[in-house]
Amino acid sequence: MIAIAAALLLAQAGASTADEPINCDKALTQLEMNRCAARDFESSDAALNAQWAETAARMKALDAQIDREHDKQPGYFDTLLNGQRAWLTFRDAQCLSESFLARGGSLQPMMNAQCKTYLTELRIQQLRDLVATP
Repeated sequence: MIAIAAALLLAQAGASTADEPINCDKALTQLEMNRCAARDFESSDAALNAQWAETAARMKALDAQIDREHDKQPGYFDTLLNGQRAWLTFRDAQCLSESFLARGGSLQPMMNAQCKTYLTELRIQQLRDLVATP
């Protein structure tokens, strides 16, 4: 009975810390570092989505200027969309592969999220460059 009560107290303590904000500059446990890495990725993913909207709009505007009588190549937006889909597949597979260095361990989620953050930041710059190109 005492063991069950102790287990319940530990579970409650763990649940309350999961809801508390983490200072990622002072993260000490692997769980905290995993959560911080996931938070960084979520932030990068949101920035990617915002940049995607801007870049997609630019590509659609360029599509409207194509003289389809003389230009039979794929459109700007369709090409961008195909590239983005391929890039997402690449990013997720690449990062899973890299995280396998810690396969099954508590470090694996952090490695996966850090890789996704890194590649997502690179992709954001690529999408910015497409918009900046005359």
